[in-house]
Amino acid sequence: MMQATQLRPGVIIKFENDLYTIFSVTHRTPGNKRGFMQVKMRNLRNGSMNDHRFSSEDRVERAIMDEHEMEYLYKDSEFYYFMNTENYEQTQMTRETLGDAVDYLLPNMKINVEFYEEKPVGIELPATVDLLVVETEPGIKGATASNVNKPAKLETGLVVNVPPFISEGDRIRVNTTDASYQERA
Repeated sequence: MMQATQLRPGVIIKFENDLYTIFSVTHRTPGNKRGFMQVKMRNLRNGSMNDHRFSSEDRVERAIMDEHEMEYLYKDSEFYYFMNTENYEQTQMTRETLGDAVDYLLPNMKINVEFYEEKPVGIELPATVDLLVVETEPGIKGATASNVNKPAKLETGLVVNVPPFISEGDRIRVNTTDASYQERA
């Protein structure tokens, strides 16, 4: 069992006697009320997308999966390809299977791919990923960290709000849970 606050995109849980892969997670704390996790998840049996609200104190059952370390190779128009680092077998997955996790995949990245009954059903992302800023407004000379942020497009297509001193060509560390800027890498 794991706390709902530990849910990440790509994690597979057992919920209401079905397997679900977490597509996206948003931690919300409305005013003076208790925080909750707004989760978008896909049913692995029928493919339907569901939204569910977990209380921060809720416990969720993580599905027991076979995990294999694999290397992300590339994507084509339809599939994302992974290679087992032990026996060099290749596996492919669709964007629907991977969800928002595709925003953090870089070629040659080593990740754990989860299998359920010999079928790849998801991946386990690291807590943070270092990505290159490819497009943002010019950095402001002498700017320090402040509460005013600007959008930055990263090499995977993900858009993240960054401090004003970040410029194109910088590598930044991004939290894979909520797609937030952490620091320069």
